[in-house]
Parts: sequence; C-alpha cells; structure tokens
Amino acid sequence: MFRSFLLALMVSWAGAVAADEVVPICYGYGCIAQAQIKFSEVQLREIGRQLSVAVDAENERKMLAVAIGELYGWAGQQSDIKNDRGGNYADGHSPGKMDCIDHSKSTTRLLKLLEARGSLRWHQVLEPEVRNWALVFPAHWSAVIEEKTGGEAQRFVVDSWFVDNGQPAVILPLAEWKQGAGPDV
Repeated sequence: MFRSFLLALMVSWAGAVAADEVVPICYGYGCIAQAQIKFSEVQLREIGRQLSVAVDAENERKMLAVAIGELYGWAGQQSDIKNDRGGNYADGHSPGKMDCIDHSKSTTRLLKLLEARGSLRWHQVLEPEVRNWALVFPAHWSAVIEEKTGGEAQRFVVDSWFVDNGQPAVILPLAEWKQGAGPDV
C-alpha cells in the first residue's frame, strides 16, 4: 500500500517537474499577432544547465545573451519569426517580422520563464523600458534585467531586436542604451 502511494507520488512529481512550457511570442509589429511557442522540458533543462555554470552576474549576462538567441531559434522552427532580421527594415515584407515592441514583450516573457524556473541566479526580470534619445528617432523598447547585488542596483537591457532570429541578444547597461548605444541596424 505504502509502496503504491510512493510510486504514485513519484510519478505525479515527475510529471509536474518534466513539463513543456508554452510562451506567446509577438510578431507583426506592435504585437498584433502571437505564436504559441512550445519549449520542451529537454530544451529548457539544457538552457538552465548552461546558465547554471555562471560564476558571476557578468558571466550570466554573456550566457543569457546566447540563451535568448537559442530560445528565439527554437521559436523560429515553429513559426514565421524565423524570417525576422535585426532592426525593422532588413526583413522587408516577410511574414513573422518583429519590431522592438514585439521583441521587448517576447524577450521579457522568455526571461520571466527562465526566472520562474530558477535559471537566473544573478539577475531579476523587470518590465520593458523605452528610450527616446533624439527627436529624429522614434521610441525604442527593450526587455530589462537587474543585477541582484547588495549594493547599488545595476540594470541592463536584453535587446533581441538588434539581431537576426536565433542570434545572441545584445545586452547593454540600461543607462548607455538610453543614450542610444547598440548596433546600427
């Protein structure tokens, strides 16, 4: 009797731990469309394993840039976002193109997934931020993380808009990004 109960408990626990995750990924500019992207438990464990070897916050940011690229690459295998190119113009009229609003919302969702799974040890996820650094350029949005430190909080953007689908995200200090830092796309 106890053995059956223990076996049922283990099966129940294993099912709860080993579950795929579905994340809505925005596209079409302004998040007018969303693809329901399924990440397998195997994929998410691999990302968690990669991030688990980070020795400090700086190292975790480097690994996180790659992890976000991998997650977007897997999402591109399931949706038209595979056609997305860095910036707003390189993808032309391809289906699945994404603007900075699509990227900021989707990257934040991916970061929150990693955070909820305990994969981020050195950072916490914040809400997206916007920059308006010159009247000539429109507003630009990005996902944001904050370093977990005992001292003054340091914030960073995790900006996947700058790169083609599947490439590592650009991670910059928020203050520099607010001043216009980032690749020219």
